[in-house]
Amino acid sequence: MRWAIVFFIAVPLGEMLLLFEVSDRIGGLWTIFLVVLTAVIGVQILKRQGFSTLGRANQRISAGELPAQEIVEGLMLAFAGALLLTPGFITDTIGFICLTTPVRRLIAKKVISSGMMTMAGNRSNSGFFWSSSSDFRGESGSSTFEGEFSEDSGYISGPESDGNGENKR
Repeated sequence: MRWAIVFFIAVPLGEMLLLFEVSDRIGGLWTIFLVVLTAVIGVQILKRQGFSTLGRANQRISAGELPAQEIVEGLMLAFAGALLLTPGFITDTIGFICLTTPVRRLIAKKVISSGMMTMAGNRSNSGFFWSSSSDFRGESGSSTFEGEFSEDSGYISGPESDGNGENKR
């Protein structure tokens, strides 16, 4: 909850104060130019980094491996893109830090090794999915159930039905 307050209240206030200070020193038009310039440069770098990460993910999938590192890096790139498109110098700085390859890879490795995200795979159909909790394993107390579903007819029988899909009322 504290992070939401910081992110949605303190960061925009800090951005506004910094933008006002910069515009006092170099002028309003130059400040707007710098904000737009950082967004344009950031999107170009983001595009290159995104295609690089996608290429590495495809290579790992072709080799029969799960691209865990690349998936987390892709999430970080999406976060960096959102920060770069948000007007302001603080968010642009954080976005550019997330675009830096060594920093991004280090953070992604720490996220994977910490168990914040767990991954399950099925070798028979090469499918995999991510979960931010461990409840998908069917541990005791879990509300996740494994099974199959098929719909045989358009009728639903229940306590208020006669069994043929007709309502008793």
